[in-house]
Amino acid sequence: MSSAVDNRLPSIALPVGEGRQNLWGKTKEAFRYVYKHHLEDYDWVYKGDDDSYVILENLRWLLKDHDPNKPLLFGRQFKPFVKQGYMSGGAGYVLSKEAVKRFVTRGLEKKLCRQDNGGMEDVEMGKCAQKLGIRPVDSRDKGTRETFHPFKPEHMIVPGYIPKDNWLYEYNYYPLKTGPECCSDFAISFHYVEPNQMYVMEYLIYHLRPYGIDSIPSTSKNNSIAATSLFRKTYQDKKSKHQSKKQTTNDLHADTIRAKGDVDNMI
Repeated sequence: MSSAVDNRLPSIALPVGEGRQNLWGKTKEAFRYVYKHHLEDYDWVYKGDDDSYVILENLRWLLKDHDPNKPLLFGRQFKPFVKQGYMSGGAGYVLSKEAVKRFVTRGLEKKLCRQDNGGMEDVEMGKCAQKLGIRPVDSRDKGTRETFHPFKPEHMIVPGYIPKDNWLYEYNYYPLKTGPECCSDFAISFHYVEPNQMYVMEYLIYHLRPYGIDSIPSTSKNNSIAATSLFRKTYQDKKSKHQSKKQTTNDLHADTIRAKGDVDNMI
């Protein structure tokens, strides 16, 4: 969504000017457009900035057990200004189909939410959601690690990078975790990501693979990635043939071939 058409993206021109001062206005017009043209096409609508990087597969994983016909709001929950909290605009937030309906038909058309384009977009959305009975959902993983992030990865992950007097400690709805425990293995979004860094993240997430390691979703409490070794071998058949612990060079060579075959079959 933009103020101009760009078929290379493509982008959709909305009747609102550019600039941070018009962000609330652009957000309202964007959801009006979605309601008018795509309401029956999708169950969930994600709003993010153009410098937000999103892992859509993890977003689907988060939403898969939730009902889009309920008024729900997902994201990085902040606590000032709104009693039930509001979701960070930079990290991005998700509205269910029912939430989109309420936002447009009641919040905008019945003028229950702020009508001018002023104010902070994410705060205004939070105030509006509270008025409309749209419920914020705890979007952390089962290990209470955040999935939506208002900063770039290195700022969140590097221990001590975020100073204790940073506003995020005061704003975060839940106790803030930084360093390696900051972020879920199923992280969904990061903010303030430069264009070049987006290429790097795309490569690291979708292309780089440690040889011999496969990652699968875990059902364990901390919802972490279960790393499965592909080099499990048994030597029981050899022990029945060879009483000695030493193996010949041919035996070792055969082990190597079989292990490689196992890896090739499983990747």
